[in-house]
Amino acid sequence: MTKEEHIKYWLKLAEHDLPVMDDLFNSKRYDYALFIGHLVLEKTLKAFWVRDNEGNFPPKIHNLHRISSETKIDLTDKQKKFLVKVTEFNIETRYVDYRLRFYKICNKEFTNKYINEIKDFYKWLIKQI
Repeated sequence: MTKEEHIKYWLKLAEHDLPVMDDLFNSKRYDYALFIGHLVLEKTLKAFWVRDNEGNFPPKIHNLHRISSETKIDLTDKQKKFLVKVTEFNIETRYVDYRLRFYKICNKEFTNKYINEIKDFYKWLIKQI
C-alpha cells in the first residue's frame, strides 16, 4: 500500500467507528461508547502519524497524546489535556480492576459530554488532514 492508501485506511476505520459509538450510547452502554470514541480518535491520529512520518506503520500504542506528539498537528494545551483524558477511557474500559469504577461514573450526562467533545475534536482533525 502507498502512504496515501495507509492514511485512507486509518481514516476509513475511524469513520466506521463513529456510528458504533452512537449506537452504544443509544443502547446505554456508556463505558463502551467512550471506549469506541477513544478508538475513533486513535485511528484518526494514526492517519496523521503516517502522513507526518517516514514509515507507514504507526506505533502500536493507544496513548493519544503520545501519538499526536509524533505528528505535525499543532495542539493547544487544552486539546492535549483532552487527549490525555480520552486515553483514560481506553485503559479504564479495558482492564478489569478499573472497569467497575469507570462504569459507575459513565452516566448519560458524563458520556454525552465526552461523546460530543470527541465528535468535535474528530471534525477538527478531519479538517486538518
